[in-house]
Amino acid sequence: MKSFPRWTRCFLALLSQAAVVAALGFHAQTLEAYTVEAGGWAETKGGRGGRIIRVTNLNDAGPGSYRAAVEASGPRIVVFEVGGVIDGRGGKYHIRNPYLTIAGQTAPPPGITVIKAETIIATHDVIIQHMMFRPGEFGRPKKGGGDQDGISTGGGAFNVIVDHCSLSWASDENLSASGPRFEGRTPEEWRKSTSHNITFSHNLIYEGLSNSVHAKGEHSKGTLIHDNITGVFLYANVYASNRERNALFKGGVYAAMVNNLIYNPGSKAVHYNLVAHEWGSQPHQTGKVTLIGNVLRYGPDTKQNTPLFSLGGHGDVELFLEDNIAQDEAGKPVAQTGRYTSGQAKILNASKAYLPDKIKIVRAVELEQRLLETAGARPWARDPIDAKLLSDIAEGRGKIIDSETDPDAMGFPTYIPTSKAFDPNAWNLDDMSPKAGWASLRIVGRL
Repeated sequence: MKSFPRWTRCFLALLSQAAVVAALGFHAQTLEAYTVEAGGWAETKGGRGGRIIRVTNLNDAGPGSYRAAVEASGPRIVVFEVGGVIDGRGGKYHIRNPYLTIAGQTAPPPGITVIKAETIIATHDVIIQHMMFRPGEFGRPKKGGGDQDGISTGGGAFNVIVDHCSLSWASDENLSASGPRFEGRTPEEWRKSTSHNITFSHNLIYEGLSNSVHAKGEHSKGTLIHDNITGVFLYANVYASNRERNALFKGGVYAAMVNNLIYNPGSKAVHYNLVAHEWGSQPHQTGKVTLIGNVLRYGPDTKQNTPLFSLGGHGDVELFLEDNIAQDEAGKPVAQTGRYTSGQAKILNASKAYLPDKIKIVRAVELEQRLLETAGARPWARDPIDAKLLSDIAEGRGKIIDSETDPDAMGFPTYIPTSKAFDPNAWNLDDMSPKAGWASLRIVGRL
């Protein structure tokens, strides 16, 4: 595992918190509220009103650990009195109990990075904010199995929001929504039994590992939304250097994708596919996908003629398109739609957008600058890995990688742990925003 010298880490830390931030025009008067801006169909308060659980160490388990906090029961707000890296040792963090808010914004610099683990949400009413999730390969054999998502929902999870997080180096998907396809007697029961009302907003979703531990081989993937999942809202995310699934909507999905930037996909940007042999004798369901105000920009790894949206398989999809930009590396327009199989599926032009209420939509031409300023964990104090990613996007660099140890990656961070007591009087506990304003969290200094 590659470890950068301390001087390099300090330099990159200063770069991420000062030079890059300044270059992106980040200043107090332009700060957006880094609370949940648009919950979409996921109407949840998370752990609001519940007890405060303090994470006081970086151990994988035990009293005061992150695991103990997320696995607790009852309404709860998880705050951090420590900053640094939590090593999950190849395991899983299961969130099985509802009414939970994980407030990564409360950690002292450098925030909280979870490595060598995946987080699985199998419950309802969960909000996760301002955390870094980087599962990685960590020396395991190629195609050896044991692949991990960064975060995924499972079972019948609902009212889940993952907002302002950074997810990279997963060996399965970086961020996904999943669950049983056909649990129940009718399509309506299928939709209630699998994940539904899920919002992924303002996240950085990047560098899914390509030729890594996944048993299938190549598997650099951004986001998978599994069959029959309903009420999915992908809002103001940045997808970068994932070969596919930026995002993939499977059969029967109802989803809206608004104001996302997709940079340097490999062979596919957004795509939809009902896979007939996975559905067997079940009646095919028509999906609904709305794409508004998104930007696709080719990068060094993008296959020529890759459209913004492509259709495969045997299930029809109702597609609504408005104000999207798709362009190659030279800035020339490319196709908005296309196909990638010889299946019977058809794109049906939707006359009405499938959208949640009360959302703010930015014009596509304004999107890139805004997202590079605001998406991802802790924009007021970027970690060096995110800072590099944002610089790569701005300069048209970056590549699809096989491991966190690749030359174009930076390796797992090795921050010196920090600590600071959590003061509940300094925070608005209803939405976990700082009473002094988000600009008060900006600290330029050493990590």
